[in-house]
Amino acid sequence: MLEYLLSFLILTGAIFTFIGSLGLLRLNDFYMRLHGPTKATTLGVGSLLIASAVFFSNRDAGLSLHEILITLFLFITAPVSAHLLAKAALHLNLHSFAKIPIKSIKEKASSDTIGIKH
Repeated sequence: MLEYLLSFLILTGAIFTFIGSLGLLRLNDFYMRLHGPTKATTLGVGSLLIASAVFFSNRDAGLSLHEILITLFLFITAPVSAHLLAKAALHLNLHSFAKIPIKSIKEKASSDTIGIKH
């Protein structure tokens, strides 16, 4: 039964890591490419580390904390680094291929003019 759990975690981790790497390669601009390594690859590496922790905890007498600590560090630092990279790109006025929804701009403009009295 343990082999099935480990196989599932390893295959899930490999699939998520592959999808994240493929997203990094195939997506168009910087902002879209942030999602590949921060979302899918983080889940993939986390799944692989959890599989490693389960395997070595079952093999040895004690609990394997190295992989759990690495997983926690990864889950904490990946969103923070992605946020800082996005803020730096916004600060540098990096161009994005994403289209701005016209409807939300019109709604914002109409709500801004409602409160203004001349």
